[in-house]
Amino acid sequence: MADLEETKKDQKSLLQLVSFKIGEEEFGVDILSVQEINRMSQITKVPNTPDFIEGVINLRGRIVPVIDLRVKLGMTRKEHGKDTRIVVVELKGKTMGFIVDEVNEVLRISKDITEAPPDIVGGVNSEYITSIGKLDDRLLILLDLEKILSFSEFNLVEATA
Repeated sequence: MADLEETKKDQKSLLQLVSFKIGEEEFGVDILSVQEINRMSQITKVPNTPDFIEGVINLRGRIVPVIDLRVKLGMTRKEHGKDTRIVVVELKGKTMGFIVDEVNEVLRISKDITEAPPDIVGGVNSEYITSIGKLDDRLLILLDLEKILSFSEFNLVEATA
């Protein structure tokens, strides 16, 4: 019985993340919010949308808005390469995709190796950041995708599809 309680305690202290890169920075998001990871596909531009909305894709018959996370985080736009991926997530009941430079791996890390972010981290507004994970040889910026879009931006994205 004690082993079961220990296992539950361990699970609560572990974070399961999908890690990805944008530029030189490595980010992580909670694996539970990620539905799938896709290679770049044909993105249809939508007129009169904000710069960070790349367009929409047809995902098995569903129209899914796609956000360039690089642009949304204030980084310079870049051509998509062979490693570019669309991370499909569900936010507030709405499916959307985020373009990232490359997806690295699924990680299980202890909450003990994370700490609150400084006010500004690598040029990324810290309101999007839940914590910083200190891995052996690198830092992992943990993003809160729910906070990436403001209420009005979320409504714009929702209206796109």
